Amino acid sequence: MKLESLKHRASKKALIAVSIVGMFAGICAIPAGAAAPKTIASKGLVYIIPKDTTNPYEVIADNGVKAALKTEGWRGVVDSGTTDTAAAQEPAIQAAIAAKANAIVIAANDPKALCPELEKARRDKITIIGFDSDNYCAGNLFINQANTQQIGASEVDLLAGEIHDTGQIAILSAAATATNQNAWIGYMKQELTKYPNMSLVATVYGNDDPTVSLTVLQGLLTQYPNLAGIISPTTVGISTAAQYLSTHESQYSNLILTGLGLPSQMGTYTGDDNVKAFELWNPFDLGSLAGWAAMEINSGVIQNKVGVTFTIPAKGTKLVEAKSWTITKAIAGSGDPSNFVTLGAPFVFTAANVKDFNF
Repeated sequence: MKLESLKHRASKKALIAVSIVGMFAGICAIPAGAAAPKTIASKGLVYIIPKDTTNPYEVIADNGVKAALKTEGWRGVVDSGTTDTAAAQEPAIQAAIAAKANAIVIAANDPKALCPELEKARRDKITIIGFDSDNYCAGNLFINQANTQQIGASEVDLLAGEIHDTGQIAILSAAATATNQNAWIGYMKQELTKYPNMSLVATVYGNDDPTVSLTVLQGLLTQYPNLAGIISPTTVGISTAAQYLSTHESQYSNLILTGLGLPSQMGTYTGDDNVKAFELWNPFDLGSLAGWAAMEINSGVIQNKVGVTFTIPAKGTKLVEAKSWTITKAIAGSGDPSNFVTLGAPFVFTAANVKDFNF
């Protein structure tokens, strides 16, 4: 009886062992012909090409790209000119090709002028990721900071609420060829049709240069002394205008300024007579998402196809804007052949919260 019991136990253990082995074999086995899931390559080189190398906003975004790359052992090289022109960015694209970079992450100064150079890079198997300001070139993925239409419309709505839907307004933009600026301005004009008592009297361009921005601002104020509001959808423009207005408050106390600004630059002025609120997103997170997209597409982890959803790997720093992102087509009628990923919604900064942010 005792011997029979021992045999039964041994047989039972053997059966359990065989079952466990079979179970794990079923979990680990890869069906014939199926490829194992790809992971991000252990190293790579990405050329980061901002609009220019002196804009504080661009520097923050570039640092976001580099932080993402560093997580996976990749290297980022920032290369661009000091002026917001396509010509100033072309040498950086050529340098990326010569260096046999894995990817280019670029904020374009012109929607189409860079396409020939970027096409050369694409033919050399370099992944092209646009961020902040898109290039209208086939085959690339654009990381949009927020919904383009929402940015343009919300800027007008924000100002309308502050000037009681009435008065002359102007726009202080960056470069006249900047893709993102022109797209936002287009939607601003559409939104203004909802406010018949508000009239857009001028759009001026400061080229994301503080000196030029100040000059065109002063010209604007001289030509239109009764301006009720200014929208400046550029961090250089809005900070330059805020600084100037703060030193001329008695002269322009009834003029309201809003736009897209950095909390670190606008905190001093937010809550005074001229600046009640402004918008932006986190440029570091924008760069980070662009960096991850570059690595995942170049490594074959995901494909740049509409409907594809991707996430940041576990080792990466999570972003507050979302947990996953889905690739879509560009906005209908925009003429942009790029695929899009949107970081998140724009955020409104006021005197109550602006000090809570350090970018």
